[in-house]
Amino acid sequence: MQTTPQTFLKFIAGAAAVAAVLFLVWYFSSIVVYVLVSAVLAVVGNPLVKRLAALHIRGRNFPRWAAALVTLAVIWAVLATLCSLFVPLVFHKIYQLADVDFVAALDRIGEPILGMQHHLQELFALPASTFSLSEELASSLRQLIDVDSLNTVFSSVLNTVLSSVIAIFSISFITFFFLKDEGLFYAMITAMFPDRYRDNITRALDSVTILLSRYFTGILAESLGLTIAVTLAMTALGMRAADASFIGLAMGVMNVVPYAGPLIGGTVSVLVGIVTPIEGMTTGHTVCAIAVTLLIIKGIDDFVLQPALYSERVKAHPLEVFLVILIAGSLAGILGMLLAIPSYTVLRVFAKEFFSQFRLVRKLTEKI
Repeated sequence: MQTTPQTFLKFIAGAAAVAAVLFLVWYFSSIVVYVLVSAVLAVVGNPLVKRLAALHIRGRNFPRWAAALVTLAVIWAVLATLCSLFVPLVFHKIYQLADVDFVAALDRIGEPILGMQHHLQELFALPASTFSLSEELASSLRQLIDVDSLNTVFSSVLNTVLSSVIAIFSISFITFFFLKDEGLFYAMITAMFPDRYRDNITRALDSVTILLSRYFTGILAESLGLTIAVTLAMTALGMRAADASFIGLAMGVMNVVPYAGPLIGGTVSVLVGIVTPIEGMTTGHTVCAIAVTLLIIKGIDDFVLQPALYSERVKAHPLEVFLVILIAGSLAGILGMLLAIPSYTVLRVFAKEFFSQFRLVRKLTEKI
């Protein structure tokens, strides 16, 4: 379709409307997050609601409001169980790291560090008497992990927990009505647009629901599989069950953040290996074993699973996804990288519905 002044003006008007909507979303971001989290929980719990609502008790259908209430209770029970299993493990490891003598721990891998120090001294012409890589690493680690910083972290965590009470209540309240009244989320979105766009909005929401459901189920399955694989691999190396579970959990959780997450998880895993080496191995051998094992597992994950997850599930080219994640990371850090693919998917779907006359939009959305 040839671009005319009318279509160009329509594009400008649409872009201005999108900018206004994005500004409102940013301004009311906390409320938007409540609604989106509730919508995701409603999608997850809707099959159970339908099963419960189809039950017959003494000749009467199980009330949908009761089915929604039971489903909401099941969702929170599952989340509470997961937290009770893993949160104590994480806090125990943090306290353990706070009491570590990092100079002594780094001395256990002194030979590799000494080799790196000599290399850095030759590369940057540093005098041997004024530079110690071991002391520099220990100083950096002490600044990152010490009692004062942990107290600050725990204070902020406590404030976050207290402030999240209202978030939990809000999400529960909204999720209940999303489960009780099927189609309520669609009605809320379509009510913000003129009636002539109702069909477009409905089709876009259908596509977004399918693509994001595929994406989130895929990434959760990938993270769970990675957690299990890393835990089993660390256990096979002879690591204690608690440490192996912690490393598996760190890699699985951080894997949710594209590209940067596994690097952070790997760093934490190596640090755990330095603090609590595998029985029968030196600290250096433990670090090497952990690093090599994680590289192999993540290599399989990156080259086999993630291309299918990040490109096939959201119907986008891998290079396109990579660039979007880089841009989002430069604009909003880790949070931007975490939300990059879902946000980009939503924008692509709505662009296809309303701006398909533009060649660039057609090119970016041809697989949807």
